[in-house]
Amino acid sequence: MTRLVVEFGSSVRHFRERRGWSQELLAEKADLNRSYLGEVERGAVMPSLATAAKLAAAFELPLSGLLAHCEAREGEAAH
Repeated sequence: MTRLVVEFGSSVRHFRERRGWSQELLAEKADLNRSYLGEVERGAVMPSLATAAKLAAAFELPLSGLLAHCEAREGEAAH
């Protein structure tokens, strides 16, 4: 997978762990399958824009905020 997909998954994990949520709780809040969420966090799948929006909404973040965090992580990894 591309670096962006891996960093997106890392960002999702970051926000989930920061809130003290399990994968099960986030999956429920985002209306996603827990197994699929695990694949997203590992960067094993490329989530759709709709999935990214569901995750951002579960975190009560704008989609742009979730993506900005992901891009920042990607930029840090490149340096």
